[in-house]
This record gives sequence, structure tokens and C-alpha cells, in this order.
Amino acid sequence: MRTQICIIGGGPAGLFLSHVLHAAGIDSVIVERQTKKHVLGRIRAGVLEHGTVELLRQYGLSERMDRDGMPKDGTRIVWQGKDDFFIDTMRWTGKRMMIWGQTQITEDLYAARERDGAAIVFEAANTTLHDITGSPSVTYEKDAITHRIDCDFVIGCDGFHGPSRMAIPADIRREYERIYPFGWLGIMVERPPLKELVYAYHADGFAMASRRNPMLSRYYVQVPAADKVEEWSDDRFWDAFLGRVPEDMARQVQTGPSIEKSIAPLRSFVSEPMRWGKLFLAGDAAHIVPPTGAKGLNLAFSDVFYLSRALITHYDEGSDHYLDCYSEMALRRIWAAENISWKLTKLLHVFPDEDPFDQKIRQNDYDLLLASEEVQQALAYEYIGLPFED
Repeated sequence: MRTQICIIGGGPAGLFLSHVLHAAGIDSVIVERQTKKHVLGRIRAGVLEHGTVELLRQYGLSERMDRDGMPKDGTRIVWQGKDDFFIDTMRWTGKRMMIWGQTQITEDLYAARERDGAAIVFEAANTTLHDITGSPSVTYEKDAITHRIDCDFVIGCDGFHGPSRMAIPADIRREYERIYPFGWLGIMVERPPLKELVYAYHADGFAMASRRNPMLSRYYVQVPAADKVEEWSDDRFWDAFLGRVPEDMARQVQTGPSIEKSIAPLRSFVSEPMRWGKLFLAGDAAHIVPPTGAKGLNLAFSDVFYLSRALITHYDEGSDHYLDCYSEMALRRIWAAENISWKLTKLLHVFPDEDPFDQKIRQNDYDLLLASEEVQQALAYEYIGLPFED
């Protein structure tokens, strides 16, 4: 098989890139290790930056989002023993975010790609990249047969454990990582959510209230990294969550049996560069953020914006300017997202090895946020997501 762009990974980043390239008349093939059902079954958050919302609208993927999503003007922080604080992104930036699930975005992307006759290979085993600094190709195994795709460029959207990042030589690849000593235990319940997305700081640990739709709520509590889902009954979860939020908020929460329960580990990770030869990385293949800043999906779409512009310019204008600066440009936005995600994680979580000095610094950070409009504006600017570079 021959195509212009071979995309490894059929998650949101790979699907969206294929969709944008198709709109520009550029052929692509997606190679995905899992089944479509497995990809759609992944439970992920869905707080969309203003830029991501506009991209979905620009490329005809916003009908359900605009009808069923929840516009979001900021996020409330509740703090044990202190006043609440609202990250007022609308006030300070004039931009609105959206709560809309990644699963629904992926469903819409698959529907659009299937409507347009996209080439998507599922259950592709042993995917391997070849000659990525020369004439690139990708091989994979399916039904006991080895298949080969020749292409102009390979795009790695295959996540942290995929083969794409590892195809960049070890002496070239620089990786930066921080593993957090806790995770988020999350449950899904078929109950009306709270009106606002809420972060909670408590001496026992972080908690969060979010939503998926008007009858589907998502709640989280911070747990030690070694904890297992089986150790947490629904009753134990609700006792922990309700104990970490103010009493007036706890009274508003409609508890119920969980329909899904899982523990997500927290990690900050960046791999540089995001280009090697004719291989380009996008999404979790190059970076992971803790979910505190709600940046994961937004960064993936940011990568796709920069990369699709670069590829379209290459084919339409014969210019490689954006291809050559893709890694540097994307990484500036990635490190900004890593920064805000780290700052919010540090502000809102209890670290097991911290001492009283660390606790006082955290309290002072929050007090400064309450007292200073300049600090509030800076946080809103980072939280809404940096504008895309020209």
C-alpha cells in the first residue's frame, strides 16, 4: 500500500489529524493496535480549551458538543478552612471552555472518518517503522500476514507505550519525567452532577467533582499510588469524597452505585524532539500531563493543529518551514501546559513526604491567589490554554 501519511494510532489525535488532512485533500492511513470498541471504551476526561472547541467547530465536529456539552467559564476551588476561589477564565480572558467527553469526540471522529471512506486498520500487531530518515515505511501483522505501507511521512499518535517514540535513536531522544506518589480513584455514577466543576483541597487529599452529561457524574479522590480498585468499595469512596468537600457542597452531591471505577496514576512526561527525519510525534507519544490541569486532550489537538498546518503547507506550497519548526513550536505550548498542570497538582494535593514548611508554602500560594487579581489573571491565562502560534 502507498499513501502520503501513515498515522500510527487510532485515538483522538490520529483520527483528528486524518480528518483535517482529508479536508485538505491529503491521503492518510491509520494503523491501530486495538479494536475500535476498545478505543471507544477508554474513559477520559473532557474539559476542552477554547482553542480546541474552535477547532472542532472549524472542522464540522461540533454539532453534538454544541447541543449537549456544558459551557464552562472557569473552575471552582474549595479549600479546607479557607474561602472558595473561582478560576474565572471568562472574566480574565473573555474565552469560554466546554465540558464534553473525549469518548463522544472519538465517536464523532470515527463517524466522520467512516463517512469519508478513511482507511483504518484495526488489530494491527507488531507495528514497526522503517527508514524514517530516508524513504519511510510501516509494517504490521494482521491475520498472520505481514503488510507494508510506504509513505511520505509517519506520524506517531500511538501513546506512551507505542513504537513511534522508541524509533527515535536513544542518543537523540531526551526524556523528562516526574512520577507522582498518588493516583486518582474515579467513579462514574448515573446521577445529576453539580452545577460547577470543583477542585477540593483537604488535609486527607485532593477531591474533584466533574460531569459527563446531565445524568452522568464523575468524581475523584486522591489515593496512594499503591492502592488497588478492589480495596475501594462505593461506600468507602463516598465517605472519603464527602469528607473532603465542604458540608454545603456534600449535601448537594447525589450519591449512587458506581457504573465504572478505576485508578489513574499521575505522571508528567515530555520527550524531545518530536521529529526525527520523516517521523513526527503527537499526543501521548510525546507528552503526558497529570489530569489536574485538564490539558491532555487539548495538547493532542494542539499538536494536530501545528502538524496539519505543516503538512498542508508542505504539499500545497512546497514549503517545509512549519515542518522544520514543528517540534520547537509544539514544545513551547507543551511545557506551558506541563507547568500549569504541575502547579495545580502541587497546590491541591497532599504529598506523602512533605513537611510543615511545604504545607505553609501551599497555604501561602492559595492565600496569594485569593488576594491578588494579577495572580488570578495569570492563572486564568494559563488555564484557558495559550493561543496557537503563527
